[in-house]
Order: sequence, then C-alpha cells, then structure tokens
Amino acid sequence: MKAMIMEETQDLCCTSHPLKLAECPTPVPGEGQVLIKVSACGVCHTEIDVIEGRTSPRLPVVLGHQVVGRIVELGPGTGRFEKGTRVGVAWIFKACGECDFCRSGQENLCADFMATGCHADGGYAEYMVAYEDFIYPIPEVFSDAKAAPLMCAGAIGYRSLHLTGITNGRTLGFVGFGASAHLVLKMARKRFPDTAVFVYARSAKERAFAEELGAAWAGDYNDDPPEQLDAVIDTTPAWRPVLKALEVLKPGGRLVINAVRKEDADRDLLMGVDYPRHLWLEKEIKSVANVTRRDVSDFLELAAEMNIDPVVEEYGLKDANRALMELKTRKIHGAKVLVMD
Repeated sequence: MKAMIMEETQDLCCTSHPLKLAECPTPVPGEGQVLIKVSACGVCHTEIDVIEGRTSPRLPVVLGHQVVGRIVELGPGTGRFEKGTRVGVAWIFKACGECDFCRSGQENLCADFMATGCHADGGYAEYMVAYEDFIYPIPEVFSDAKAAPLMCAGAIGYRSLHLTGITNGRTLGFVGFGASAHLVLKMARKRFPDTAVFVYARSAKERAFAEELGAAWAGDYNDDPPEQLDAVIDTTPAWRPVLKALEVLKPGGRLVINAVRKEDADRDLLMGVDYPRHLWLEKEIKSVANVTRRDVSDFLELAAEMNIDPVVEEYGLKDANRALMELKTRKIHGAKVLVMD
C-alpha cells in the first residue's frame, strides 16, 4: 500500500516535506482489530505538533486521526461490524479500559491512552488497522470527505463547547478560526440560537468566513469585541491569544483551551499576566485533553441530526505535505482532507 511516512521530528520552518511517500506492507489486523481501506483522512493542526515534536510520537509513524473508510478484513475476536461497513477512526486509538478514569467515562485521561497517528499508525495511507471497540459507524448523510473532519475537529469541538458550560443567550467567543472552530460555530448557532458569537482571527479571509457562517462580530487580536464574553474557546497554537481571551472575559467567565500543545515562541508573554485584568473576578481556564468514544459517537449523531455541513478542501494523498504547510501558514478555509484515489 501507499502511505505518507514520518521518520523523524522536524521544524516546519526548515522543511516543506516532512513526510515521505512510500510503499509499505498492508497491515494485518490483530486480536480485536479490523483492517480499514481508507477513503478520506482529515489534516489537523495536531499533526503539526506531532511533526515538530511537541508530542511524543512513535517513529516511524503514519499520521492521520480523522479517518473514514470501509472495513475489508476482520481480525480474531471481532464481530460488532461486518465487512463493507463504513466507519470512522478518531484521535482515541485505545485506552486501558480498567483504570478509574476509564471506568468513570474519562478514558481521555487514561495514563495508557494511545493516539491514532501518533502512538499508532493512522490514516495518511491506503489502509490502516483499528480496534473494533474504537471505531464508529458514519451516518449516511455525510460523504467520506465531509465525514472526516467530524472525527476530530468536530468531536473535540463538541467537547470544548460542552466544557464552556454555555447556555442559550450567553455570549461565546472563538480565538482562532480553523477546522474545529468553523464546525463549533455551526453547532453553536443551531443549539443556542440566541447566543451571539464573536470571533478573533488573524486573516481578513478567516474573519469574513466567520461572519459568513453567522458570527455577530469578527476582529483582529488587537481589537475589542462590542461586549465582554461569557465563554471563549481558544484553538490557536500560540500563547498571545490566550491573554486576549482572558482580557475580554466577563467576571466568572471561562476560557477553554482546545490545543494538544502550545508553541514556545511567545511563551514569555505569560510573564506579563496581569492578575486584576486577566484572572481576577473568578475567571476560569480549562484545558481540553483528547476525546472519549462518547464524545465522538454523540457528536456524529448530533451532526447528522442538525445537518451540519463541513466546508472542506480536498487533496490527494501525495499532496499531504502541501496541505500541512498551508495549515502551518494559516491558508485555511474550513477543513483540509486527503482523499484517496
């Protein structure tokens, strides 16, 4: 099979081709696993964190954790799905199932959590294996390409929105406006029709896109929104937007940081945190760590029910490096998806 292989961690400021197209043996499903013929795989900013070494990937590794395909082979001990079933694979590749976190529905915090496309090979390939207990049937209303970003950008966005504690009529902000934020804005507009949504984004194109999708206001990081916000979701890789988000929060407001890692470039800005301006009056900061299977399955059901229609840009498998570099340089309009021939 063909796959895009990552052999080492690299700084994307120093290379534009971190992945190599290679011919690899088609994997064989083990106990409890199935073999999936991949049809589409989303490209996520977390993959940039993996490439640049802010996570601890297994090397070499095949990236990709927003996978859609069909089961073509069943391994020993499987039986929940039949061959030919269209399924998705998300960031959660496996958890132990036995620790206190797993038993309480918090498997995203399991010490043995394995991430797809980081600790196990993912979907930047024509085939991949996955555990049958960690895959999800895809609703028929979605094409393969449009289902792919739902597996992470949508599911982690769903978890982020839940963690804000937002209710209808309260103000919501987004700091950064990429694949996840555009899906959460669509969801928020449907679930909370009286909630005004305010968006911070670096580029005029992203700001215009946010307003096109229903944002009440979109501005640059130096701007102030028309009113303070009850909750903010940050999806950026940087620290500077975190300070802005804290500054515009209402007393008692909550900032949810939806990022696996933050880049180090502006970390020293945190030394400039002003307690009265940024944190006083019971403002909260909460991080999002991974997703649970429940997050993915619940979001897929909700997305189908609400007829959420992701905006996607399609690329061939061999163009994965180009898609990643465009993501790195913020050339974004919706979600980027690799589509197999």
